[in-house]
Amino acid sequence: MPRRLAQKLIAYLTVIVALIAAIAGLINVRNQEGQLLQSMILGADQLSRGITSATFEAMMADNRQAAYSVMKTIALKQGIERIRIYNRDGRIMFSTVNEEISQRVERKSEACAVCHATDRPLERVSASSRARVWRKQDGARVLSMLTPIYNETSCSDADCHAHPRSVKVLGVLDVDLHLNPVDEQVHGMKAQVFVVTGIQIVLIGAFIYLFTRTFVSNPIRKLIEGTQDIIQMNLDRPIQIVHSSKELDELVGSFNQMRERLAHAMAEINQFTNRLEATVSDRTEQLNAAHQKLLQTDRLASLGQLAASVAHEINNPIAGVLNLAMLLQRILNDDGIPPGRLPEFRKYLRQIGNETSRVGRIVSDLLAFSRRSKPQRAPADLNGIVSVTLSLLEHKMKMLNVELATHLHAGLPEVRCDTSQIQQVLLNLVMNAAEATIPKRGGRVEVETALSADARSVVLRVQDNGEGISAENLPRIFDPFFTTKPEGKGVGLGLAVLYGIVHAHGGEVEVQSRAGEGTVFVVTLPLAAVELPTEIPLLAGREDARSRGLVS
Repeated sequence: MPRRLAQKLIAYLTVIVALIAAIAGLINVRNQEGQLLQSMILGADQLSRGITSATFEAMMADNRQAAYSVMKTIALKQGIERIRIYNRDGRIMFSTVNEEISQRVERKSEACAVCHATDRPLERVSASSRARVWRKQDGARVLSMLTPIYNETSCSDADCHAHPRSVKVLGVLDVDLHLNPVDEQVHGMKAQVFVVTGIQIVLIGAFIYLFTRTFVSNPIRKLIEGTQDIIQMNLDRPIQIVHSSKELDELVGSFNQMRERLAHAMAEINQFTNRLEATVSDRTEQLNAAHQKLLQTDRLASLGQLAASVAHEINNPIAGVLNLAMLLQRILNDDGIPPGRLPEFRKYLRQIGNETSRVGRIVSDLLAFSRRSKPQRAPADLNGIVSVTLSLLEHKMKMLNVELATHLHAGLPEVRCDTSQIQQVLLNLVMNAAEATIPKRGGRVEVETALSADARSVVLRVQDNGEGISAENLPRIFDPFFTTKPEGKGVGLGLAVLYGIVHAHGGEVEVQSRAGEGTVFVVTLPLAAVELPTEIPLLAGREDARSRGLVS
C-alpha cells in the first residue's frame, strides 16, 4: 500500500538528517582523534629528545651502563611500552626487552623505511614522519617514535671517540608508547557523538513531524476532503485551511474557484438536461405516434394486397346465397311450402346459413387484422395465429399458383405476444415469400413452428424456393424504404416494421438466402415473461440488424 506524502517526507528528511548528523559526528571524531594522536606524537618526540638529553653526558663519558640504566628507569613510567637503540647498521644495541638485544633490523622494514626509502638515507625527518602506529597481537595500538642520534660536534671532536665528522647519524632511539588513553578517549567521544546525534535526530524528527503535519499533511487532507466532496457532487463546501503557506493558499483559492465554476456549470447542465429531457419526451411521443401510423399504414398496405383475393373469396358464397334464395322463392308459393319439398327447403336454408357464416368469418378476420389498437401482450397460441392468418391468404396463394404447406408443432407452449402484430409479421413473411416465387411459376412456401432447443422460446420458420436475395442486398433488407420490387409494387417498409415488432417482443430475426435458391426467415419469440416496451421501437437499421446477427 503506498505511503502518504507526509510519511514519506518525514521518513526522507529524518534519514537525511540522520546521515548528515552521523557524517558530521564521524568527521568530528576523526578530527579529535587526529588531534589527540598529534598531541601524542609531539609528546613522544619530546620524550625521545628528553631521553637523548638525559643520556648525553653518559654517552660522552662512554658510560653505556649508566645511559642504559637511565632508559630502563624511564621505561618503567606508565604509558611506555618499550625503548630501543639501533646503531647505524640496524643492530639493536639496547632494548628494555632483553631478548631483542643484538638482533638486526632490516632497512626495508616498516620502522626503517621512513629514512631508508632511498639509496641515500635522510638525515632530517619531521616528527610526524618519524612516528608510526601499529597493533600488537592482543589488538592494542602502539605509537613508535624514531629519533635519530646525531653525531654532535662535541662528540666528533672528542679524543675518546672514533666517529668522524662525515658520519652524521650514529644511531636511532625507538620509543614505543601505549595508545590506550587515546583509544579510550576516542571511544568516549564516539559514544558521546552517538548520544548527541541520537538526541538531534529525535528532536529534529519531532520538529519535522510537527512541521509536516501542520503545514503539509493537514492542508493536503483538507484538499483530499474537498476532492471527495466534488466526487460526491457536494459543491457547497469550500475548503478552509488555518495553517498554510502562500503556495497552498493559492492552491486552495484556485480549488475553491474551480468548485464554484463547477457548481455553476452543473446548474446550467441540469437546466439544459431538464429542457433536453422535456424535448426528447415530446419528440418521442411524436415519433411513437408517427411510428404507430407507419405500422398501421403497413397493415393497410397488406390489407390492400388481400382485398382482391378476399373479394373473390366473399363473392363465391354470396353468389351461392343468391342462387339458393332464388330457389327458395321458386319453391315457396302462395299456399306456403309444399309438403313434399320441405326437406329441400330446409337444406337450402342450412346452405344459406353456412355460406353466410363463411362470409362473416372472412370479414371478421379481415376486420381484426385491419383494426388499429394499442399493443396488448397476452399468452397466445402461435399455431392458432398461424392458422387464422393463413386462412386469409389461402385464396391469394391459389391465385398466385403458390403451394402453401404448414408444419405446426403439436403441444407448442403459449407465447406472450400481441396477436395482431404477430399476424402482421407472418402476413409480411408469407406474402414476400409468395411474391418471390412468382417468376418460377409453381412456387412453394413452407410455414413451420417449433420449440427451440433450450425450450425457452418458440420458433416461426418461413421458407420459399423463390429467386432469393443477392449478397449485396442481403445486409440492407431491414433498412426502411429499401425495396427491390418494381416501382409502385412496394415502399420498403414491410421487413423494417417486421423487425421492429419482433424486437419489441424481445425476439430475434435471422435470414439466410442464396440467389436463385430461395430464402429462409426464422423468427424466435421468448416464452419467459420479460419486461417489454409498450410501443414498438424505432425501425431497425442495417447496422443494428448486422450487429445482432440477424442477416448472414
